[in-house]
Amino acid sequence: MNSPGTGPLSGLRVVEFEAIGPGPFAGMMLADMGADVLLLDRPGDSDLGIGRERRFDALLRGRRSLVVDLKTPAGVAAALSVCDKADALIEGFRPGVMERLGLGPDVVLARNPRLVYGRMTGWGQSGPLAERAGHDIDYIAVAGVLHAIGRAGEAPLPPLNLVGDFGGGGMLLAFGIACGVIEARTSGRGQVVDTAMIDGAALLATMFSGFMASGSWGDARGTNILDSGAPWYDTYETRDGRHVAVGAIEAKFYAELLARLGLDASLAASQHDRRTWPALRATLAARFHEKTRDEWAAVFADADACVAPVLTFAESRAHPQVVARAGAIELGGFAQPAPAPRFARTPGAATRPPPERGSGGAEALAEWGFNAAEIARVIPPRSR
Repeated sequence: MNSPGTGPLSGLRVVEFEAIGPGPFAGMMLADMGADVLLLDRPGDSDLGIGRERRFDALLRGRRSLVVDLKTPAGVAAALSVCDKADALIEGFRPGVMERLGLGPDVVLARNPRLVYGRMTGWGQSGPLAERAGHDIDYIAVAGVLHAIGRAGEAPLPPLNLVGDFGGGGMLLAFGIACGVIEARTSGRGQVVDTAMIDGAALLATMFSGFMASGSWGDARGTNILDSGAPWYDTYETRDGRHVAVGAIEAKFYAELLARLGLDASLAASQHDRRTWPALRATLAARFHEKTRDEWAAVFADADACVAPVLTFAESRAHPQVVARAGAIELGGFAQPAPAPRFARTPGAATRPPPERGSGGAEALAEWGFNAAEIARVIPPRSR
């Protein structure tokens, strides 16, 4: 449990309705920064189809849990009473579901006008696809992002579910809630934050709009400077079957790359001559295949050539840079990334593992100002 005042969001109360993916990621980010996030869980042991024990759901760290059956009037009343005392809300249902439950913005904001009502969907609250199902891969496909990722002549390659679910979804929602809370403290009025992964994925790709407008980026994937088209911005297999990542974009870094590889310095003059790229790629591939990944890491350890070993998740946690920044923590019996970003005066922390359903709910209600009778209405004695 974070100590009072340790995180920049300490004192912020957030109600989070159980979901998967981007909503929990937003809740994790807020909890990591000191917010008191109370998770309203469904009854039962469902894991929403993830196929994983609850204790391994790292996105749920930092929460306490209250089991609420939203299919019953008593459950809806309990959820409303909790929302009355919250500063922000996170929900990830399809458009219209919260309204049908009696928990839509009109109802909740009428009771708590200062509440920031955060909504997380793939397609948004409006538009012809608003009520359609989808996943990260679908949202980034329509956003134009998926088309751009992959090698020349090959199919688009899904970048895990990082762009839609987490970068363009959960992180954007956390930012939106933080913005809404700041505004509400000035105006005294909350509002709805409509967060859509299709919007967020497109927003992450803003830089490429300028590239395309200037004529420096083409639609053919794997032919541009940042999509594996340029031989000096790509990955190469090493002698041991592992890989190194090369990102020598600037001329001075490219010159250092050539020097550390023992290649002819005259190659620097033709760095951006696309006609030379196939031959240069073959030269780099052959050279990198002469040593192991870790041998090349040693060669480039003190060089500004923008070369790094491609590490697994587990290897990354032991890298000296990650260790020096305490970038990994042990929580709930397994390693995971530490809260970020870093704050000098009010650091965040993640010290509470994912809660079992109902764990800590009564304690949270008491801290939120519920008296014993009110807690009994929200959590009937037979449910404790």
